[in-house]
Amino acid sequence: MSQDVLPRLTALTTAVPPHALDQGAVRERARRLFQRHDAGLDRLLPVFDNAGIARRYSAMPLEWYGRETGWRERNALYQIHALDLLEQVARQCLSEAGIEAGAVDALVTVSTTGIATPSLDAQLMERLPFRRDAVRLPVFGLGCCGGVLGLGRAAEMARARTGRRVLLLVVELCALTFRPRDLSKSNVVATALFGDGAAAALISSVPGDRGPVLRAEGEYTWPDSLGVMGWQVEDDGLGVLFSSNIPNLVREDYAPVMTRFLEREGMTRLDLAATACHPGGAKVIAALEDVLDVPEGGMTAARRILRDYGNMSAPTVLFVLRDVLAERPRGPILASALGPGFTAGFAVLEPDMAA
Repeated sequence: MSQDVLPRLTALTTAVPPHALDQGAVRERARRLFQRHDAGLDRLLPVFDNAGIARRYSAMPLEWYGRETGWRERNALYQIHALDLLEQVARQCLSEAGIEAGAVDALVTVSTTGIATPSLDAQLMERLPFRRDAVRLPVFGLGCCGGVLGLGRAAEMARARTGRRVLLLVVELCALTFRPRDLSKSNVVATALFGDGAAAALISSVPGDRGPVLRAEGEYTWPDSLGVMGWQVEDDGLGVLFSSNIPNLVREDYAPVMTRFLEREGMTRLDLAATACHPGGAKVIAALEDVLDVPEGGMTAARRILRDYGNMSAPTVLFVLRDVLAERPRGPILASALGPGFTAGFAVLEPDMAA
């Protein structure tokens, strides 16, 4: 197979909703709301100060958080605002790629913070003039891993047929999952971390299209790990499930899985020019720096995205990848994320030095 028909990342764009939430303001509102139900909750509030986040963005204003809302209302808000964000980021991506919506052959849409049937991509077709024979693949349940695994699914579709353009759309409205009556440590941590965002990537196997080559993708799901991360559906929305052991799992179990993936592709960590890792939180970034032999604080793009946007789940790694690509590394880039399953996702990109 010639280099020209390998799948390439020809455009990558990101978007956030309009409401910027200062971390200090979120901390104070969370303190007031949680202490209605538990006067001793101050012991958990330092998580806001230690999260490495200055602000994040939300589909809803700060005043909305604390309203008594059920699953139906929250999911209706998800459908409205997720679709708006997808339209925005899709238009940006098509413009960056210099193509019309009708040139897209397939849509891969990744989201786990709400449900929509017809799916978000079908609804988006009523707003943008995609071809009616475009292939649609809505993907649910990948959580924080969705950005990397979605990139892999899109690359596989482009690789399967030369001359195909695949638009990957990723959106999460994590902040809508805030539940003021849930006093669990997982919910408090999620309140300190979660933000909303979207990303779009155009993957092409059209000869002549330029951009980084998607050289390889892979994943690994650990056995007996379903309780590490996920959602529990409650009457008032999605209840977050986090294991406090995730940083230790990264230090102990991530390295051999990553090493095997790279070896499968004839590579080692020393071959990597850069990494674009999902910054699940400050402790997870520190653990990844240990595993990847990066000096403490060295994963600057991941730390910057966490600081400025928080943990947006699936789109976050694509925000990081956008920044890493802007630095023009001269060698392979490993994109990676961890999500429910418990699953690690990987993708290797080779920068297009001729672009």
